[in-house]
Amino acid sequence: MASKILYVCQEIAPYLPDTECSKLCRALTQAMQERGNEIRTFMPRYGCINERRHQLHEVIRLSGMNLIIDDNDHQLIIKVASIPAARVQIYFIDNDDYFSRKAVLNDAEGGWFADNDERAIFFARGVLETVKKLRWTPTVVHCHGWFTSVIPVYLKQVFVDDPIFRDVKIVVSLYADGFAGELDPGIAAKIAGEGVDEKNLDILARPSYENLCRFVMQYADGIVAASKDVDEEVLRIARESGKPMLEYQSPEAEDFFDNYNRFYEALQ
Repeated sequence: MASKILYVCQEIAPYLPDTECSKLCRALTQAMQERGNEIRTFMPRYGCINERRHQLHEVIRLSGMNLIIDDNDHQLIIKVASIPAARVQIYFIDNDDYFSRKAVLNDAEGGWFADNDERAIFFARGVLETVKKLRWTPTVVHCHGWFTSVIPVYLKQVFVDDPIFRDVKIVVSLYADGFAGELDPGIAAKIAGEGVDEKNLDILARPSYENLCRFVMQYADGIVAASKDVDEEVLRIARESGKPMLEYQSPEAEDFFDNYNRFYEALQ
């Protein structure tokens, strides 16, 4: 049974340097497409991505919407590029306020961007509003990286009655992408301001990496251990959630991608 899979990725190679997450997102989108699934793939258009080299161009018909984050207007810009070797198209969520800086999540000194919470919220809203404009109905939404962790709560709360997303199944991949410290303490209020009335927001009273993972797993229909180095406490929470889980396996395994395909099918 073919699926319609929406991949929402924190990073994808070759647009960003090779990491466990960026390489897997690159390989997974191609492998699932080759298995007859219909794919749409999104990532943020960080300012360090070379638009000319990767031939990004703006999709005017999808751009131009304004999203309000914490009472401030931010213009949504959609760009697109293709990975020729994979015949895979990537959509990029862009905005001058959040993504023009020449970095991903940290500044040149390694410091954490104070608005990473708002950047993640904008990215989540931007992806879902763009998919609505595309009038494309996914059967599975697969989130990769903590930066995508607002997507599931929006799907289950804000967009729950939208016919585009009503029957979608949410898969969350866990990586070794933990961060020290916490996100802005106002993140729960900012998510609530988007129309989320949910007791689980209490988990984000202290928005640490562990609590962010705990929060996102509340809304997952399936969980994937995508790294052998997933935080032990996060892995324990995942295993005790009782939700369907795909345990870690090496990307070199012969049936690696087929196991993902079967996992998607089993959730539908």
